[in-house]
Amino acid sequence: MEIIKQNLLNIQSQLPKNVTLVAVSKTKPVADLMEAYNAGQRVFGENYVQELVEKHEALPKDIQWHFIGHLQSRKVKLIAPFVNLIHGVDSLKLLHEINKEAQKNNRVIDCLLQIFIAEEESKFGLDEEELNGILRFITQNSEIYKNIRVIGLMGMATFTENQDQIKKEFQNLKTIFDKVSKLKTENCQLNTISMGMSGDYQLAIECGSTMVRIGSSIFGNRNYNN
Repeated sequence: MEIIKQNLLNIQSQLPKNVTLVAVSKTKPVADLMEAYNAGQRVFGENYVQELVEKHEALPKDIQWHFIGHLQSRKVKLIAPFVNLIHGVDSLKLLHEINKEAQKNNRVIDCLLQIFIAEEESKFGLDEEELNGILRFITQNSEIYKNIRVIGLMGMATFTENQDQIKKEFQNLKTIFDKVSKLKTENCQLNTISMGMSGDYQLAIECGSTMVRIGSSIFGNRNYNN
């Protein structure tokens, strides 16, 4: 079990101070999360709503929970009472639902808009035109969308060994971010770029990432039987 602590401390020592580490704990047992917690980790990312709800109930309440999977609108209500950040928002419909459920819980929920940067069709995300349309709409209707706050962008690079391609995709996201980060309103304060996972987080940081999502390099390979 000590290996989780060692892995975590090793990664933490490599990260610049301006980069947030999200420990991706999907399918991992509560005992593994507690080891990371006891080593000082407070930000955890989950992909599945039911698993996130169960872990939130079982674990210390000072944990910041990030939802990093593809979120269905009908499940927003289950995590709205406690989630700290929703990473993969890829439609106005989903943003509307998050705002509605946040309002019911008297909260403001931080969100990242997911940008499609990969060459894989299986990935989700907005193109630049869709992104600009959503930002324009929610800032012009800030009285309605006052229970969400868009704090940045996220993206997933193509799953490939080609480092040049990954770098190009990360740089593309950084370029898009630089264009929209000048927007400063009550519900849009873009200061976060979430990109980079276990295999490419160092390259992502070089390209401007301020938040990395690391799972297997901390907890070991995922258990696909779960």
